[in-house]
Amino acid sequence: MHYLDRELAPAPKVRAFQRALAVVDALDGAELAERAAAGTLTEIDGLGPSTARVIAEAVAGVDDGYLAQLERRSRVPSGAGGPVMERLRGDCHCHTTWSDGGASVRAMATTAAALGHEWVAITDHSARLTIAHGLDESRLRRQMGEIAQLNVEMAPFRILTGMEVDILTDGSLDLSEELLAELDVVVASVHSKLRMPSAEMTPRMVAAIANPHTDILGHCTNRKVVGGGRPPSSFDADIVFAACAQFGKAVEINCRPERQDPPEELLRLAVDWGCRISVDTDAHATGQLEWQPYGADKAVRCDVPVDDIVNTWPVETFLAWTASHSPKLSSGPEPAG
Repeated sequence: MHYLDRELAPAPKVRAFQRALAVVDALDGAELAERAAAGTLTEIDGLGPSTARVIAEAVAGVDDGYLAQLERRSRVPSGAGGPVMERLRGDCHCHTTWSDGGASVRAMATTAAALGHEWVAITDHSARLTIAHGLDESRLRRQMGEIAQLNVEMAPFRILTGMEVDILTDGSLDLSEELLAELDVVVASVHSKLRMPSAEMTPRMVAAIANPHTDILGHCTNRKVVGGGRPPSSFDADIVFAACAQFGKAVEINCRPERQDPPEELLRLAVDWGCRISVDTDAHATGQLEWQPYGADKAVRCDVPVDDIVNTWPVETFLAWTASHSPKLSSGPEPAG
């Protein structure tokens, strides 16, 4: 699954392999080997020709079969972003099975740690985004309890509590003030009425940026550049980025290949305004946590000062920065820079 997710494989294909994995896990090892040798795996419900072939290759120990090819094909190329990648300590925007992600909090945190991160923020969707099974306050509190338990188990690695909160049409955030104040990090993003005129979208975004609980402005243009594409939302970028700079909020480089948000000309403008930057995967599965090089490359191309990238900071410094926006429960030394 990890390599399929890293490749951004179509959802039906991922689900087919997930079903096949569940079938294989339930089979006796001897029966699996016997059926693979006899070519009868497709007689089992849940296994089609493609998944059966991959299973048979794995059982037979084929060196250069489908899985090996998938691993090579899905590798994220290393480009000019090395100086940024060397400094990154965390990821500020990740989703789990609590909302529309494909992996548990534990799996996402374990993968982030294996990639060399010191911390990761779990930022599932808020309740307004029902299509993504957004979290209401009760579910968010239960997730926060799970994260607290995992932090005891996984220390010194740190899982931060967070949410990708919807920016509502009036610029307010889709979560109570009380819970916003309890979260370690808040990513605020527009997910509705994307074609709102600039004269309405600009004050909507500025109101969210000015909210003391907001820390990061997520995928600011909402564009998609593959799969039929989606045009960017219209807003006055000078006003929006000036607000981010004034209120000390970060502009996200969203590393998802289909988003590549913001475009380079807007990222350069954000840098000109002196905005903090966050290089985030917006990962919805473990393999997607490997997408940060896409954003790191863009950061280097657009001359983003590495010290201004908030997820290059130690967790205590990062939490001091988020706490400086509102009276959050986290604390630590003053942020660098």
